[in-house]
Amino acid sequence: MNETISLIFIGIGVAFDFFGCLGLLRLPDVYNRLQAATKSVTLGTWSILFGVFIRYGFTGVGVKALICIPIIFFAATVAAHALVRGSYIFGIKLWDKSVIDDYKNEWKQE
Repeated sequence: MNETISLIFIGIGVAFDFFGCLGLLRLPDVYNRLQAATKSVTLGTWSILFGVFIRYGFTGVGVKALICIPIIFFAATVAAHALVRGSYIFGIKLWDKSVIDDYKNEWKQE
């Protein structure tokens, strides 16, 4: 039973990671690509790690997988924010079909 549930979580995680990687290849600009990377790949990796935890339980492998979940959450969000801010300040333009620029007044380009 635990093996089946863990395989379901791992399969969902692999699917999210695949679609996140596909978004990195297919989306038009750095801001959309970072959206794909931080949302779907983070959720996919969480799912894989949770599936590993369910599979191995409170052993060394399972506890390490459980510890990695919050680390990935904080690292991915902080890294994505830093990359977006740096890209925007550096002057990388939004996609030409973007509708709104929320950061135009917030992050002044110097």
